[in-house]
Amino acid sequence: MPRSRGPLRIASLAAALGSLLAMTACGQGGSGDGGDGGKTIRIAYQAFPSGDLIVKEKGWLEKALPGYRVKWTKFDSGASINTAFVAGSVDLAAIGSSPVARGLSAPLNIPYEVTWVLDVAGDNEALVARNGSKVSSVKDLEGKKVATPFSSTSHYSLLAALDRAGVDASKVQLLDLEPQDILAAWTRGDIDATYVWLPTLEELKKTGKVIVSSRELAADGKPTLDLGVASTAFLKAHPDVLPAWRTAQARALDLIHDDPDAASASVGKQLGISPAEAGSQLKQGIFLKPAEQADAKWLGTPGKPGGLADNLHSAARFLVDQKQIDSAPDIEALRRAIHAEGLSDAVSP
Repeated sequence: MPRSRGPLRIASLAAALGSLLAMTACGQGGSGDGGDGGKTIRIAYQAFPSGDLIVKEKGWLEKALPGYRVKWTKFDSGASINTAFVAGSVDLAAIGSSPVARGLSAPLNIPYEVTWVLDVAGDNEALVARNGSKVSSVKDLEGKKVATPFSSTSHYSLLAALDRAGVDASKVQLLDLEPQDILAAWTRGDIDATYVWLPTLEELKKTGKVIVSSRELAADGKPTLDLGVASTAFLKAHPDVLPAWRTAQARALDLIHDDPDAASASVGKQLGISPAEAGSQLKQGIFLKPAEQADAKWLGTPGKPGGLADNLHSAARFLVDQKQIDSAPDIEALRRAIHAEGLSDAVSP
């Protein structure tokens, strides 16, 4: 069950950290300097429809920072990205708001800062029940096998959906599976339902039914987002990187809004699907206009952190209530984790 924080979970975390630290010792980690003496930017990305995939596909960051080697590494969930940050093997990342709230809380206390809002979860993340599972509502999940990647935005949203429906999470057989494992378990008939994101979600919808989406939960006060975060140490050591990264991300958001066909083509290449499929998936997310990043509702401005800090605080408190973490950081600590410096320069029209 996801509430366990006993020896098994500690041993698992230790093993994961040991593996990552071994990678670092072999020259795959470090402080942003490549093994050849050059400068390296180590980016953790996830294969979901977003401007981040457009930036990767177009090579905009590489073109803007020719003095750096840009290394993109694919991760399956925010939990594994947090582990990579703890191990010091990642500099920048695309990660969900719930894992960020967890990462900024004890015992992880990861020294990273929120630099961007990639998207606000809408219909691109949802609870879907397999045909034949006899699940037609959240209440029907009691006693059923439900998979989700633990410590992810989907996990957070699943717990929020159960809480809203008055279902005790301990009476649901929650399984910790990554998206590709969820698809395999679904195909075998091993699970009854899952809360997961695109593109896996789109495949499951062919033989299942959406019960509730993150768009509905957001309207009910439990929004989730995909965020850009950066190591505090990396930001200080390489002040030229974040402005270039933000400019590239702003350009990607403009492409999504102004030329959806071009955006769909880039995302489709990264996900291995057709532009039409990628376009349909992009439409299910909620993407801000670049200028909205500095809005008081989101990142805000230097000295006046936006409402995103409150969102993270609310998520952390909910995780405490669900016994996922022991305590939530105070709101001031979360406001300090919002990196609004230089934002207006990157998002100005």
